Amino acid sequence: MKHNAKSIRPFIGAKDFEISRSFYSDLGFEETTLGDQMSVFKSGNMAFYLQNAYVKDWIENTMIFMEVDDVNRFYNELAALDLPAKYNVKLSPIRHEDWGSECFLHDPAGNLWHFGTFK
Repeated sequence: MKHNAKSIRPFIGAKDFEISRSFYSDLGFEETTLGDQMSVFKSGNMAFYLQNAYVKDWIENTMIFMEVDDVNRFYNELAALDLPAKYNVKLSPIRHEDWGSECFLHDPAGNLWHFGTFK
């Protein structure tokens, strides 16, 4: 099967939609509002939809992996944003694995982001 895909855009939820919108803007994503219940956030050719919807079991099991060119630089930039103090989120340090390296960031709702670089 040949996909010829142009993009893939996951949907993630928000416990407090306005706080999550601010969080993702602070992360450097560009927001396009699609109505009062949904926005799309873009970075280059990548995007995801943020919904004003919170289902605890769904959010607590949502993970998104974003490959970055340099996880060390990216982690330092994340740390400089001081997101844990501003949004009460958790930023975990870089872990080095056989396949590469990654750090973790929970968003204000609890969605878990993996930012990593492959070897």
